[in-house]
Amino acid sequence: MTVAIARVTLVLAAAHSLKDKRMVLRRLKDRVRDRFNVSIAEVDAQDVWQRAVLGITLVGGDRQHTEAAIDEVLRFVRDNAPVANDQHEIQTFGSGELHGPDFTHWEG
Repeated sequence: MTVAIARVTLVLAAAHSLKDKRMVLRRLKDRVRDRFNVSIAEVDAQDVWQRAVLGITLVGGDRQHTEAAIDEVLRFVRDNAPVANDQHEIQTFGSGELHGPDFTHWEG
Protein backbone atom coordinates (compact mmCIF):
# COMPACT_ATOMS: atom_id res chain seq x y z
CA MET A 1 0.00 0.00 0.00
CA THR A 2 1.28 3.45 -0.90
CA VAL A 3 0.02 6.75 0.48
CA ALA A 4 0.56 10.17 -1.13
CA ILE A 5 0.23 13.31 0.98
CA ALA A 6 0.36 16.83 -0.49
CA ARG A 7 0.22 20.33 0.97
CA VAL A 8 -0.77 23.15 -1.38
CA THR A 9 -0.72 26.87 -0.54
CA LEU A 10 -3.03 29.06 -2.62
CA VAL A 11 -3.02 32.85 -2.96
CA LEU A 12 -6.57 34.14 -3.42
CA ALA A 13 -5.92 37.81 -4.28
CA ALA A 14 -9.50 38.37 -5.48
CA ALA A 15 -11.05 37.23 -2.18
CA HIS A 16 -12.30 40.18 -0.12
CA SER A 17 -13.92 38.14 2.64
CA LEU A 18 -13.94 34.68 4.14
CA LYS A 19 -17.17 34.08 2.23
CA ASP A 20 -15.36 34.78 -1.08
CA LYS A 21 -12.56 32.44 -0.03
CA ARG A 22 -14.96 29.65 0.96
CA MET A 23 -16.78 29.89 -2.38
CA VAL A 24 -13.54 29.49 -4.33
CA LEU A 25 -12.31 26.66 -2.13
CA ARG A 26 -15.61 24.77 -2.18
CA ARG A 27 -15.67 24.83 -5.98
CA LEU A 28 -12.03 23.72 -6.26
CA LYS A 29 -12.32 20.98 -3.63
CA ASP A 30 -15.49 19.60 -5.24
CA ARG A 31 -13.84 19.50 -8.67
CA VAL A 32 -10.74 17.76 -7.32
CA ARG A 33 -12.79 15.20 -5.36
CA ASP A 34 -15.08 14.46 -8.29
CA ARG A 35 -12.30 14.12 -10.82
CA PHE A 36 -9.70 12.21 -8.77
CA ASN A 37 -11.51 10.58 -5.82
CA VAL A 38 -9.02 11.92 -3.26
CA SER A 39 -9.39 13.41 0.21
CA ILE A 40 -8.93 17.19 0.24
CA ALA A 41 -9.44 19.68 3.06
CA GLU A 42 -8.38 23.14 4.17
CA VAL A 43 -5.73 22.47 6.83
CA ASP A 44 -4.32 25.90 7.75
CA ALA A 45 -4.90 29.67 7.43
CA GLN A 46 -8.67 29.25 7.85
CA ASP A 47 -9.09 32.84 9.12
CA VAL A 48 -6.98 34.47 6.39
CA TRP A 49 -8.97 35.83 3.44
CA GLN A 50 -6.40 35.71 0.68
CA ARG A 51 -4.50 32.54 1.48
CA ALA A 52 -5.52 28.91 1.81
CA VAL A 53 -3.60 25.77 2.65
CA LEU A 54 -5.04 22.50 1.39
CA GLY A 55 -4.10 18.96 2.37
CA ILE A 56 -4.62 16.21 -0.20
CA THR A 57 -4.25 12.46 0.33
CA LEU A 58 -4.69 9.37 -1.78
CA VAL A 59 -3.98 5.68 -1.35
CA GLY A 60 -2.84 3.32 -4.07
CA GLY A 61 -1.65 -0.20 -4.58
CA ASP A 62 1.81 0.59 -5.91
CA ARG A 63 4.24 3.47 -5.63
CA GLN A 64 4.56 4.27 -9.33
CA HIS A 65 0.80 4.57 -9.87
CA THR A 66 0.30 6.58 -6.66
CA GLU A 67 3.09 9.02 -7.51
CA ALA A 68 1.72 9.54 -11.02
CA ALA A 69 -1.77 10.11 -9.59
CA ILE A 70 -0.68 12.76 -7.04
CA ASP A 71 1.35 14.51 -9.76
CA GLU A 72 -1.78 14.66 -11.90
CA VAL A 73 -3.86 16.03 -9.01
CA LEU A 74 -1.27 18.75 -8.30
CA ARG A 75 -1.08 19.67 -11.98
CA PHE A 76 -4.87 20.04 -12.05
CA VAL A 77 -4.84 22.26 -8.94
CA ARG A 78 -2.06 24.43 -10.45
CA ASP A 79 -4.07 24.80 -13.65
CA ASN A 80 -7.22 25.83 -11.79
CA ALA A 81 -5.99 27.95 -8.87
CA PRO A 82 -3.15 30.38 -8.06
CA VAL A 83 -0.67 28.09 -6.29
CA ALA A 84 2.13 29.76 -4.33
CA ASN A 85 3.73 26.54 -3.13
CA ASP A 86 3.13 22.81 -3.18
CA GLN A 87 4.94 19.81 -1.81
CA HIS A 88 4.20 16.12 -1.58
CA GLU A 89 5.49 12.97 0.01
CA ILE A 90 5.01 9.29 -0.85
CA GLN A 91 5.07 6.58 1.82
CA THR A 92 4.95 2.83 1.20
CA PHE A 93 3.64 0.51 3.91
CA GLY A 94 4.08 -3.26 4.07
CA SER A 95 5.02 -5.67 1.34
CA GLY A 96 1.52 -6.16 0.00
CA GLU A 97 1.06 -9.52 1.74
CA LEU A 98 -1.50 -9.99 4.48
CA HIS A 99 -0.05 -10.66 7.91
CA GLY A 100 -1.94 -11.58 11.02
CA PRO A 101 -4.84 -13.90 11.73
CA ASP A 102 -5.97 -16.38 9.11
CA PHE A 103 -9.26 -14.97 7.81
CA THR A 104 -9.99 -17.88 5.47
CA HIS A 105 -12.02 -19.57 8.21
CA TRP A 106 -13.80 -16.47 9.46
CA GLU A 107 -17.49 -16.92 10.12
CA GLY A 108 -19.18 -13.53 10.26
